[in-house]
Amino acid sequence: MLCYDKSVSAGCLAPILHKEGFRLEYNAFDAGVHPGGLRNKDEIRILLCYMLCSVGALSKDAILSIIQENGFANYFEVTDALAELEERGTLLRTEDGLYAPGDTARLVAKQLDTALPSSVRRRARQAAVQFLTRTRLEQENLVEIRPTEWGYEVECHISGGAMELMSLRLYVPDRTQAEQVKQNFHRQPDVVYRAMLAMLTGQDKPTLEELLREWGAPDSPAL
Repeated sequence: MLCYDKSVSAGCLAPILHKEGFRLEYNAFDAGVHPGGLRNKDEIRILLCYMLCSVGALSKDAILSIIQENGFANYFEVTDALAELEERGTLLRTEDGLYAPGDTARLVAKQLDTALPSSVRRRARQAAVQFLTRTRLEQENLVEIRPTEWGYEVECHISGGAMELMSLRLYVPDRTQAEQVKQNFHRQPDVVYRAMLAMLTGQDKPTLEELLREWGAPDSPAL
């Protein structure tokens, strides 16, 4: 059971968490957990407090996606931990249903963050920021997939804030390729825009090669 007090020693967990060379017992399901992930219920609760204190309020789906994509903890253990932390008032719900850290969560994150492996803390914070960035890009740069009699039409939009900078429509034979186009477009829509602009305005070959390197694709001998 997760407990704490207002001392720096962090209450009853301190003798276990800070004893050199000793780890908390494995008492959580580990299906889907990557090597180095969390297999202890208290560590999972601490991770949730730490992550929400690091990046702010998140939806349940966002939390589960971040943790599952990176193999930090078991899906069902995280679901149970969220419900328990909410019931105790450690995590609060905003008006739009997001989980937000309460005062207790902030205290837990401050006093007990060293209970988590430093690699997990670093990766969790980075993964949450990347998820939020990806979500923002997907919301700002819409991709529409529509079935047609020839396959699928994919229409990609690049937003410039108050105006649309570019829209691109292409056809692919199946849903799998349509989803792949959507995923790759959302990786770096700004690079897609600059590459299209460079080609259509006749910019030189080095500019396009630089954009391809920024995208992460191999150089094309056809350029």
